[in-house]
Amino acid sequence: MDRDSQIHVSAVSAYEIAFKNRIGKLVVPDRLLDNYSDTIASQGFFEVAVSTRHALVAGRLDFDHRDPFDRLLIAQAIEEDFTLLSNEKPFDATGVSRLWD
Repeated sequence: MDRDSQIHVSAVSAYEIAFKNRIGKLVVPDRLLDNYSDTIASQGFFEVAVSTRHALVAGRLDFDHRDPFDRLLIAQAIEEDFTLLSNEKPFDATGVSRLWD
């Protein structure tokens, strides 16, 4: 499969989903969380771990945005040359390639 047609799912997304589920901002069935990696793989998606490089880029982004989840996702997209699926138009200020208006 061509890398451009692959869908990559960040470990940051798993963390954000689990975190928001725990604090009640998002309702997710336990079975989804318990089988998250298997579900990602069954859809033909590829997991992306957070590296030290991603963390450093996220921390150094010259972008007035405090959400650590978003900063890490932007950093991963920049460093891995991914298009980020997000409706957050302010992300465009970082130079990240974004899909979803």
